[in-house]
Parts: sequence; structure tokens; C-alpha cells
Amino acid sequence: MVEKASILIEALPYIRRFYHKTVVIKYGGHAMVADELKESFAQDIVLMKYIGINPIVVHGGGPQINEMLARIGKKSDFRAGMRVTDEETMDIVEMVLAGKLNKEIVTLINRHGGQAVGLSGKDGRLLQARKLQFYHSPGNNEPPELIDIGLVGEVDKVNVEILRIFEQSHLIPVIAPVGAGENGETYNINADLVAGEIAGAIEAAKLVLMTDVSGVLDAKGQLISSMTLDEAAEALRDGTLRGGMIPKVQCAVDAVNAGVGKVHIVDGRLPHAILLEMFTDAGIGTEIRK
Repeated sequence: MVEKASILIEALPYIRRFYHKTVVIKYGGHAMVADELKESFAQDIVLMKYIGINPIVVHGGGPQINEMLARIGKKSDFRAGMRVTDEETMDIVEMVLAGKLNKEIVTLINRHGGQAVGLSGKDGRLLQARKLQFYHSPGNNEPPELIDIGLVGEVDKVNVEILRIFEQSHLIPVIAPVGAGENGETYNINADLVAGEIAGAIEAAKLVLMTDVSGVLDAKGQLISSMTLDEAAEALRDGTLRGGMIPKVQCAVDAVNAGVGKVHIVDGRLPHAILLEMFTDAGIGTEIRK
């Protein structure tokens, strides 16, 4: 019993520090698949709201989109790691993200005592989007080439007014990363990018990016527990980072530069990963700070 009390006392200064502050969480990877991890994620989000922290959830869904495309016999096409999104694929992406997955997450949070509301970026013009200009470098000192990957977008503007309403209420927004363009066209947007743009627009206290790895690793494969902006920028330049960690760290750098207090890249395969990062002295994963 004393040990349990000590855990609560350890969390107290963090609860006090983030009381009435907003934390944006990008939810994705294995944490969206394993039942135990889905349950612990929902519990973490509900607990945050009940102790006075305002969570905003942005979710991905790449594997689920691939599964649905395979079901209808449509092949997933990628260019340099980016999904080529034609109109038919965009329909499936929107159906999976803004429909099935979004409502599953809302229901899960509500079942654990929260009051979640599902949104896509198209609701209330929350995310105004534009077509992503995607350049790929073929190497061998050849200049980068512009590749048309279809209805893949980036965030042009965030409607902060809607998010402020949620901050002042008991509701928890759960956002699917789909946005609308100037002429009403629908765009598929990377969930990390959406979470970073939202966090920067409202100058959130924290941005938490859930992944399927322990965090940012150095050249020897050891976890880097903390990085400054300069150290993160150097890791992006010198080749320390590989694969999917590159856009995550770039997203973190952009978010901190936009006014986010800290960004945490955490291992979503651990139960209660969010609480372990936010409310313990040791923390987990990698923090990126000014």
C-alpha cells in the first residue's frame, strides 16, 4: 500500500504542472491492434481528462486501410514510403479512418468513462488541406523529382476555435487525419503531421507520438532519452535516423519550433505508455525539447 501511495506522490508534480494544459496524442501502430493495449490507452486518456488535463487524440490506421483495400481486391501502391491515393483509394481511406476506426476509438474511450467525440478534419473545417508536393531523390547526385501521389495532402490551416471549445468542456476530441481542400476535394494526411500541426497551432504543453519502437536510437542502437532541437537536427542530417523515425523526428522539431513545450516519442507496445512517460520521473522513450 505504501508503494502505491509513493507512485501517486511521484505523479503529483506532473499532474500539477499539466493541470488545465492540452496534450496532443498521436495514436497508432500496435497500440491500435492488441486488445490489452487498446484498453490501457483508453484508460490513460480518460484518467488524463479526469485529473484536469485536456487530451486531443489524432489516430492513424495504415494497416487497417491496407486490409480493407485487399478485401476489395485493390493493391496498395507506395512511392518512397508514401501511399498513392487515387479517388477510389481515398474513398476507402475516408471510410476506414473517419468511419470505422474513429468510432471504434470513441466507443472504447466512452466505455472506460470518458465522453469522446469523433471528428475528421472535414468537420467544421477543422483541417484545411492542400495537395502535398512530394519530391523524391533518386540518388547518384540526380536532382529530386516531383512525384504525383494523388490525393495526399498536408495541413494548410487548423481551425483553433473548435479545439478551444473542447479544451473548455468535458469532451475528448478524437480526430481522423482527413482534410478538405479549397475546392472541397478530400485529402489523406499523415497522422503524425496532423498531430504536429494541431499541437503547434494551439501551442500544446506536450505532443506524444506513439510508435512501435522504444524511441529514437543512436548509431549504436541505444535509446536516446532526451534530445535538444540542435541534437535532433544533427541526427536528421548525419544519417543517425532511419526509415519511419525520420518523419517523426522532423515532425517533433517542427512542433517544438511552433511552440509545443516538449515532444515525446514513446513505445506504444508498452501498456499505459502515456502515463509512464507523463507522470514518472524516469519516463520512457525519447523527449525532444528546446
